Amino acid sequence: MAAENHCDFPGTPAGGLGGPGGPCRRCSSAPPPGAVPGKWVRLNVGGTCFLTTRQTLCRDPKSFLFRLCQADPDLDSDKDETGAYLIDRDPTYFGPVLNYLRHGKLVINKDLAEEGVLEEAEFYNITSLIKLVKDKIRERDSKISQVPVKHVYRVLQCQEEELTQMVSTMSDGWKFEQLVSIGSHIGSSYNYGNEDQAEFLCVVSKELHNTPYGTTSEPSEKAKVSY
Repeated sequence: MAAENHCDFPGTPAGGLGGPGGPCRRCSSAPPPGAVPGKWVRLNVGGTCFLTTRQTLCRDPKSFLFRLCQADPDLDSDKDETGAYLIDRDPTYFGPVLNYLRHGKLVINKDLAEEGVLEEAEFYNITSLIKLVKDKIRERDSKISQVPVKHVYRVLQCQEEELTQMVSTMSDGWKFEQLVSIGSHIGSSYNYGNEDQAEFLCVVSKELHNTPYGTTSEPSEKAKVSY
């Protein structure tokens, strides 16, 4: 026995708007549960779902996303169980890319590196965004280069026999600056001129490098900052 064609919309004639035995046009045109209307596109970027419009993704006709919306046969684009396009990229850095396509402005949160956004812009081949991010990186680097270099100085006391080993084992950017003789040490008193027990003050320094966000690492408690 054939299943009865049934429509739950009130006022629909028997057999549906398509006539006796035909499907209901109203039901057949409605998307199935969970489906996204045609102008909307769902993207699964690195496990994070993004919902946007085809118009947004097609802003740059030379981009990967434009080709994705055009169902380019050269693109091997898989979909997940919800119908979202699977893209194996970092979702954290995809956000600024998508927002740029939405409103044409480059907005990067302070905890994101510009280089990460540049990588994604180059992957999706969005030429105008690539130029903007590169300009921002150059502007950032220019500001850093204009900041005077700061140094940390340390004064270390050592005996003559320890001097060679101490200087040769300096690492992490420390460099020798000055050596000052403070005489010799016998028992509890200093006897100047006794070379056998000579002691020295060794001055070493290290540059404080600026980070990409204009801050510097703090020196240790024994260090003194020279401006």
